[in-house]
Amino acid sequence: MNLSRRTFLEALVVVAGTIEGCSSSNAGPAASPVEDGTRYFPQSIASGDPRPDGVVLWTRIVDDTAPGDRTLSLEVATAADFQSLVVQKKDLVALGLHDNAIKVKVTALDARTTYFYRFVYESGGKRFASKTGRTKTAPAPTDDVPVKFAVASCQDFGGRYYNAWHHLTELDLDLDCVLFVGDYIYETTGDPSFQSSGGPRAVSFSDTTGAITLEASGATYFAAQSVSNYRDLYKTFRSDPFLQKAHERYPFVFIWDDHEYSDDCHGATATYTDGRVDETNVDRRRNAELAYFEYVPLDIPEAPAGVIDVDGLPRYPDSRIYRDLGFGKHVRLLLADYRTYRPDHLIPEDAYPGAVVMTQDALTAAGIADAFASDTFAYVDIDLPDYGLAKTLLGVAYQQLAVAAGLDEAAAKARAADAVKGLLALAYVNAVLTNPAVGLAPIAATGLSRGLAWVHMGKRDLFSAPGSRYVVIKDALDAYAAYKYAATAGASEDVYGAAQSAWLDAALTAPETWKVLVSSVSMTSLVFDLRAKTDLPDPFLQTRFYLDADQWDGFPYRRRELLGKLAGVAGSKALVVAGDIHASFASVEEGVACLTGPAISSETIQAGAAQVTVAAGFDAASSIYRYVVTEIDATFKAGNPGMAFSNTDGHGFLVVEVRADDAIATFYALPSSEVKVDYAERSQDLVAKFTATRFRVVPGVISAM
Repeated sequence: MNLSRRTFLEALVVVAGTIEGCSSSNAGPAASPVEDGTRYFPQSIASGDPRPDGVVLWTRIVDDTAPGDRTLSLEVATAADFQSLVVQKKDLVALGLHDNAIKVKVTALDARTTYFYRFVYESGGKRFASKTGRTKTAPAPTDDVPVKFAVASCQDFGGRYYNAWHHLTELDLDLDCVLFVGDYIYETTGDPSFQSSGGPRAVSFSDTTGAITLEASGATYFAAQSVSNYRDLYKTFRSDPFLQKAHERYPFVFIWDDHEYSDDCHGATATYTDGRVDETNVDRRRNAELAYFEYVPLDIPEAPAGVIDVDGLPRYPDSRIYRDLGFGKHVRLLLADYRTYRPDHLIPEDAYPGAVVMTQDALTAAGIADAFASDTFAYVDIDLPDYGLAKTLLGVAYQQLAVAAGLDEAAAKARAADAVKGLLALAYVNAVLTNPAVGLAPIAATGLSRGLAWVHMGKRDLFSAPGSRYVVIKDALDAYAAYKYAATAGASEDVYGAAQSAWLDAALTAPETWKVLVSSVSMTSLVFDLRAKTDLPDPFLQTRFYLDADQWDGFPYRRRELLGKLAGVAGSKALVVAGDIHASFASVEEGVACLTGPAISSETIQAGAAQVTVAAGFDAASSIYRYVVTEIDATFKAGNPGMAFSNTDGHGFLVVEVRADDAIATFYALPSSEVKVDYAERSQDLVAKFTATRFRVVPGVISAM
């Protein structure tokens, strides 16, 4: 057999890992003294996926004087002096092919035990050690002990400081793990809609030719596409000393969300152009996943002890990171993947606003025709001879709007021919026809059928996130979602896919007291209920909106079905923890307690809402600004009676302690005004800026403490 050099080295690694041992028996004293080698380990060290008998340990070794594969050793001990080793692994090879990142699965350890570990690199006859890491194995299945973990997410780097990680490490809590629930990196180098560029916290790519070039607000920036791009992001983010300290102190348990690949993605499809072009890019998705697997200490349960073979991990469309971890007698973490298998958003970004998607017959069959009986919902068949001129003008308008949005003439003409036909809503048609630039009289609604079109869900532009992923009219979307869910036997909202759904159903029967669903996106329903407000302009008057249809609100029937399963576990002891939305929430949804932790550093909901509202022409004195910015927390609470807590303008993290009969949730929050302030040398000043808000959770109830 002709073995390649890399295959031969990997075989040696497996053999070395076996003969050096992974057991918790005494592996003997440490070797000769070591010197500070942190310069060889620029991203420090990390541990992840603790189990009762083992953990995954990670590092990246760099020696610019000798590029290529690097050989190093691993030492694990129960004391920080490493005088008595329980594990010693030599001749581990960190492949240059994988950016010299390496992760080692160590097994046969003792449950609920703190271990210290370090990687050692030999050069010039000397031994150079990484920083010392501390990790902790999970409790054994029979251990009747509380379990405490932090929930973190969304750590944008550009122009922002990791004060939240700084505070967590200063607290030095006795945590079993940190759950990082998504957006560990952000794939763009300075999107002016929400990111900063330049300065000491800048993000850049060494390979700009391999990146995607994007433009917004007159600025050019890049989105990661090549493996090199994604690796640059992990190396940059992991250069932060406080993120490094958090990894050195605690084992992390990871799940990805969208920015590890691309914002608001579904599968391998990005959304930068809002449907102007098809952004499906399987190679890009696989590149993102490769870097993720290289840099994240994520376990593969079926993998043997020793160096984890990154090349052996399946990637899109076969990637699988959903998994469950047991922590003692009371907690099972169910880590679900929301992005890989999900369908597109229910309202396509390129949907033609006037297109009718539920006819009067469909509304009648669903028993909801009376709710949509006003003239607002009237529609015509634009292909009828009486509407020939209107159809022509609508086609011209479409082409003009499409060209203005960036399509060329030919593409705009083809799109117009495909869109401007059949059943169209007067709510959109008449808005075009009565525009002064067109100057036609409106078509009368008298005697016409009623139905639902995209415009009734808030879709007003051809290629847009508003009315598709964001600020969607709730009642119309709910009606359409129910119709699609029934028509497709649930496929329209099949977020998890068949295999993951089967895994989750089985995991919910596990013996642990509490089932904790770890969702990258929030399960708390975020509704702007403006129906009772009389001082708002159209189209906000007397309407309910979902803020974010990219999260679970965008799949309302799958969400309801999933919550029903969680509420039905033994003793109704289920809990959902999540991130993504850059805010803190505690709510009871369909009988299930749902906790959403704040962003480490990414722009808060309130800050983003202020920016968008002002850009739309509503200043701080306007009523719409008051309801969706100044009073946004009160607005959310009014729109969701199950909401016990809302903080939309704080960065930080959530800490949850789960006990046999209840859970204690503590939200640690730093005002958003402090995220661009460097507190590295002012720990005590930072402590004074944080607040802590505590709640007690029992099945179906959240109460303040």
